[in-house]
Amino acid sequence: MSATPLPLPALALRYAAFATLATLANLGAQRLALALWPGPGALLVALITGTGIGLVVKYLLDKRWIFYDREGGARAHGRKFGLYTAMGLITTAIFWGMEAGAWALWHSTTAREAGAILGLAIGYVVKFQLDRRYVFRSSL
Repeated sequence: MSATPLPLPALALRYAAFATLATLANLGAQRLALALWPGPGALLVALITGTGIGLVVKYLLDKRWIFYDREGGARAHGRKFGLYTAMGLITTAIFWGMEAGAWALWHSTTAREAGAILGLAIGYVVKFQLDRRYVFRSSL
């Protein structure tokens, strides 16, 4: 049984809300990682930690509530999560570039997080298109 797809404006609003939740999870995990790992390589540890947390949160929300994918089982999840992650590599480059660039220019937490938010916003728009075409195409 599949859910009735939402009209595009409602779907866009839901997608934006989920992107916001994943962004908050990402930045929260980054702050925690930076607090726990204040030494060399701290930004890289924070980026990897935050990206991993944000990725899992966003995948679970998108799978169920954006693309209405009901396919279950470890094999199906593994395949789709693998594709979802691969599409995310492209958008992660946008996100990390914006965040690291803001940090390199201004060396402040506010700038780093503003760069992250801008990079994530751009990345999520691109990611929706990639996921719709390559990851969840059988669900639509």
